[in-house]
Amino acid sequence: MKDILVRIGGEGGEGVISCGEMLTTAFARSSYEVFTFRTYPAEIKGGPAMFQVRSSDAPVLSQGQGADILITFNEEAYQLHGKSIKPDGLLVYDPAHYKPEGTFEAYAVPLDEITLTVVKSKLGKNVVSLGVCARILGMSIELLEEMVRDKFGKKGEAVVAKNFEALKAGFDYVDKHPFQKKLPKFEAVKSPVKRIVMSGNEALSIGAISAGCRYYAGYPITPASDILEFMEKDLPKFGGAVVQTEDEISAIASVVGASYAGKKAMTATSGPGLALMVEIMGLAVMSEIPCVIVNAQRGGPSTGLPTKMEQGDLNLAVFGAHGDAPRIVLAPGNVEECLYYIIHAFNLAEKYQCPVLYLTDQSLAHRTQTFAWPDFTKVPVINRVLPTEKDLKDGYVRFKSTEDGVSPMALPGMEGGCYAATGLEHSEKGAPNFTPKMHVLMSNKRARKIQVCSKEKGFTSRFGAPKAKIGIIGWGSTQGVLREGVDMAAKEGIQVAHLQLKMVQPLPEADIREFLATVDQVIVAELNFSGQLNQILRARFLIPTISFTKCEGLPFYAEEVLAKIKAVDAGAEKPVVGTAMARS
Repeated sequence: MKDILVRIGGEGGEGVISCGEMLTTAFARSSYEVFTFRTYPAEIKGGPAMFQVRSSDAPVLSQGQGADILITFNEEAYQLHGKSIKPDGLLVYDPAHYKPEGTFEAYAVPLDEITLTVVKSKLGKNVVSLGVCARILGMSIELLEEMVRDKFGKKGEAVVAKNFEALKAGFDYVDKHPFQKKLPKFEAVKSPVKRIVMSGNEALSIGAISAGCRYYAGYPITPASDILEFMEKDLPKFGGAVVQTEDEISAIASVVGASYAGKKAMTATSGPGLALMVEIMGLAVMSEIPCVIVNAQRGGPSTGLPTKMEQGDLNLAVFGAHGDAPRIVLAPGNVEECLYYIIHAFNLAEKYQCPVLYLTDQSLAHRTQTFAWPDFTKVPVINRVLPTEKDLKDGYVRFKSTEDGVSPMALPGMEGGCYAATGLEHSEKGAPNFTPKMHVLMSNKRARKIQVCSKEKGFTSRFGAPKAKIGIIGWGSTQGVLREGVDMAAKEGIQVAHLQLKMVQPLPEADIREFLATVDQVIVAELNFSGQLNQILRARFLIPTISFTKCEGLPFYAEEVLAKIKAVDAGAEKPVVGTAMARS
């Protein structure tokens, strides 16, 4: 099996990210699987940036850990990422900046000198580096020229020609200065499977449009801004409208208004913006108006870690409300699921007439993965229930208390369908009503919808052993790395069962209880400090658990998952009993 991890480090503005993106696309167009991870500075200009791509001829589940090839644009990049090189890896460095030491092979390439000689500018070092890396990996220069043209074509032929020269200079340098290390070659191959490569933000944007989203409002915030940019460009092609609002409150308010008018509507933000949206989310709950809110999580609290990942907003997503404000919270596990589960998000919003929060994170939002060409028939689109002619003629009752809590929703202009969509507590017809009896009746109605939703199928995935001593539960973007860790444990003779939650509110109770019945001990893995899902599961199911958390702005590594499993298997870690907050 071919499996390689390439990491590129340098200063923000040097083209580190664009170099990695072009290399990733080259892998994908050569019919290899890819999985990327990136970090970039919070500053507008400058600061360390890193891009890594793991590629293989087999499915790639995680970003990997040790770098087979590390390309550094400066000494700071080596200081930050030098420890990531495998002992037998390859370091590509510029000897004008520093002299490295280590067991790895150090391959000196005068990147600055080549760039200044060929491009006559410091700009272009990333393309020279791309040429070097591509040649090391056995890729054709014609394929890389496609990437360069796609990237710089809009800037004119003169710019494209200069970048072609930079690319060729990197290629030629490797031919003239061979290195010793043997690496797998990633020449293009033919694949019987038609595949696509995109980021999580791109995938969920495409899925939203296919689900029928025709109104998008948003305010720029990292790492959700890509969604606004994508929708601005593409949603109008499908008859939709996009508004960049003055703040997050305006964004969600206009989304609720658009949905009231009959359009499927969405906004996207990150933790600080989601906090501002809480009041209007309550309005959507009270007036039973569908809407979808994407929260691309980042490290918090406050401004926190603007460009780093974390799964720290679960409590806010599930509980953030004044009063009892039931909502649905979904969390896709990879880029492909970003596309399909956003369709589920719109379906659930329409079906249960409530807000649906969609939790991704910085890693998943910007991660690039390959997957099979989308089949949009996998998830049939659901639209809200409209009143019948009889409903409208007999005196329309918008908030009629029904068995499942869902009542037909009239659209503005429907004859006989006029009603008040108020944030006040109201009667079944929508008139403000503050009596104890009515508040209990309507609270029951709103809660009943979510109780029915908890029985929806298809919102968990199970991997690993059907019955095991150890079970591990995760949610959201940790899916792939937990799978890889479980697979590694199986190879060492430790059988582990793995349940990944795609719906975290309401909890898919039947699936969780079935899973718990097949394991003896439960690890709850998540990327936050306090173990937020762990606390929810302990409170709901009254079970002892072992909390497994990481709070570094970085994903789990499969090796970390394996180490945790081995510690539990050896009895070095025990479930905590008697407290809902168990962190280890």
